[in-house]
Amino acid sequence: MHELSLSSAIVDTVIRHARGRRVSTVHLQLGALRQVVPASLEFYFGVVSRDTVCEGAALELDLIAALMGCGECGTEWDPAPDPLHEGDPAMMLPQFRCPACGAAGAEVLAGNELLVDSIDVEDDGPGDVGPPLPSHSPNSLMTGG
Repeated sequence: MHELSLSSAIVDTVIRHARGRRVSTVHLQLGALRQVVPASLEFYFGVVSRDTVCEGAALELDLIAALMGCGECGTEWDPAPDPLHEGDPAMMLPQFRCPACGAAGAEVLAGNELLVDSIDVEDDGPGDVGPPLPSHSPNSLMTGG
């Protein structure tokens, strides 16, 4: 149920950048390793955005697949279980050790993202586009000031 708190943080972030203008769409990058259920996030976004400039806004998710990298041999792989190995219990778990050399300590190259990429707002008038969202680390949600 952490989708509720994530939705609240997303709405808070968007409100800060919307500068009082009605928001029509929130574009969010969401990595597979974040363990977020997209349907739940969308549901709670609708709940927490009530009575705000985000009410009725669409939440567009850009789902980012996981990608791991081995510091020993340079191999890159998706840690998700391989559906072709359904009968092998060991292959039904995410693979965080390098499949090529067996080294531990892989680096997450992609899939840990959780960031508001952009927002679409209704213009108040000509030339009023507002400030862009600041750049943030793909590994953090903008919950601070």
